Amino acid sequence: MDFSAVRGPHSTVWKECIGAGRANEGLRADWQQQLALVQKEIGFRYIRMHGLLHDDMGVYKERPDGTAIYNWQYIDHLYDYLLSVGLKPFVELAFMPRDLASGTRTIFWWHGNITPPKSYDKWGDLVRNLVRHFQERYGEDEVKSWYFEVWNEPDIPPFWSADLAEYLKLYTAAAQAVKSVNKDYRVGGPASAVPYRFEEELVKYCAAEHVPIDFVATHAYGVKQGFVDETGFRGTVINGDPTAVRARMVHSRELIRKSPLPNLQLHFTEWSSSYTPTDYIHDQYHQAAFILDKIKGAQESVDSMSYWVFTDIFEENGPRMTPFHGGFGLLNYQGIRKPAYFAFQFLSRLGAEELANKDDASWVCRDAHGGVQALLWDYTPIVPPDGTNDQAFYKREQATKALGKVSLHIDHLPAGAYWLEVRQTGYRVNDAYTQYLDLGAPDQLTRAQADILKHGASGAPIERLLVKHSGGAFVRELPLRQNDVFLVTLEKL
Repeated sequence: MDFSAVRGPHSTVWKECIGAGRANEGLRADWQQQLALVQKEIGFRYIRMHGLLHDDMGVYKERPDGTAIYNWQYIDHLYDYLLSVGLKPFVELAFMPRDLASGTRTIFWWHGNITPPKSYDKWGDLVRNLVRHFQERYGEDEVKSWYFEVWNEPDIPPFWSADLAEYLKLYTAAAQAVKSVNKDYRVGGPASAVPYRFEEELVKYCAAEHVPIDFVATHAYGVKQGFVDETGFRGTVINGDPTAVRARMVHSRELIRKSPLPNLQLHFTEWSSSYTPTDYIHDQYHQAAFILDKIKGAQESVDSMSYWVFTDIFEENGPRMTPFHGGFGLLNYQGIRKPAYFAFQFLSRLGAEELANKDDASWVCRDAHGGVQALLWDYTPIVPPDGTNDQAFYKREQATKALGKVSLHIDHLPAGAYWLEVRQTGYRVNDAYTQYLDLGAPDQLTRAQADILKHGASGAPIERLLVKHSGGAFVRELPLRQNDVFLVTLEKL
C-alpha cells in the first residue's frame, strides 16, 4: 500500500456493541472488573444482554388485585455502572416476568420465561414505565442514543413458545410503548436466529401496518447445525465455508435494501463461530483469525456486529466447572485473555484513516501523528474429521502449519524515527489454552498457574526496536502460519 493513498475512515462497526450473558451477572464484582479491563484496552460503545426483565432483576410483580408493582433498583445499579465505564445499553426487552407471563415454559439454568404476556396492555405498560424511568434517570438526550430490541430469537421454540403472529403482537405493543415516551427513541427486532423469515416478515408487517421500526436485529453463528444449545452437550461442527457468517450478514443487508423500508439500520446483536458455550474453538488460537475474517468481509454491510460475549462469566447452562470449557468469552473466569481478545485489542490499535489495500486479510491504517498500523492474518478453517465434533477435536492441542512469508510493503513512508512494534497471537503465542493444556488441563487453577497463563497471554510485543527511516518504501517480512494474526505498528517520534 501507499502511505499517501487513503481509502477513507476506518470502519469501527466491530466495536459498536459487545454481548454479555444476562443482566443479573452484571451485578457481580468479577464481571464488572473484567468489563472495566475490556473497556480500558478495547473500548466498546454498547453492550447487550439477556434477562433484563427476568425475576432475578426484581422488575415486576402484581398485587392480589392484579395491579402492577415496578422496581428498577437492580437495573439502575447495573446501568449506572455501564455508563460509568463508557458503555451504553443495547436494551433487550426480555424475558417475561413470572407475574405477567401466560405460561410457565422457560429456558436456561436460570429459567427465563419464554411465553407471551397474559395481557398486552400490561406488557406495554411495563415497557412504557421502564423507558420513562430511563428518561427520568438518564435524560432524554442520553436515551435517544440507546437501542431497544424486542425479545431474543422468537423464531425458534426454545426462546418463544408462540408463533410469528404472536411475536408481531408482542413487538407492536413494545414498539408503540417505546415511541409513546419519545418518538425519537429507537426500537427494532426481531433478534432472529434463523435466516431470513422473521427479518423479512417483521419489516413487511411494520411497513404495511405503520408500526414503528428503526432497525433490524438478527444473529449469525459459523457452525453447520442448530441455533441454540440449552444443555451445553450438543455436538457442533465448525462450518468450513470461508464465507460463513459474513455471507449471512451481506445478504441480510441486501434484503433490507429490497424491502419496503430500505434505509433501516442492520445490527447483528449476536455472532461468533459456535452457538454453544461448550465449544473449545472459542478458546483456541483459531478464533482470532476467524473474528477478523468475518469483520473484514461484513463491515460494509452492517451497522454493528456484537460479538457474543466478552466474558466466560456466563450461566445459560449454569456455572461451568473448569477454567477453560469452550466458553463464549474473550476472557475466562480468571480474566485470562484468550486469542479472541487480541483480535479486538489489535483492532482497537488501528488508526482512524484506512489506506487503500487490495488484500482481503489485512487492514493498514495511519493516525494523525504520522504513525502506521498494519493488522494482517491468515484464516484457514480447520474442520474436524468426519465423526468428530468440535467438543472433542478442539479440546486437544492443535498444532499449526507454516505457510511461508508475508511481506508488508508501504510506499512513500515519510522520513523519520519510528518505534516498530510487532504483536502476535497464534499457536503458542498469546495462546493461553495451549499453555493450559501444557499444565495438564487442571480442573482448578492455583494462583500461581493463573499468573503463568496471564503472563503468557499478556499481549506484550514480540519485537520492539527503533527504526530510522530515510523516506520512501518500508518493507517488513514476517513468517506466517495457519491462523496467525500480526499487528505491526510504526509509531512516529
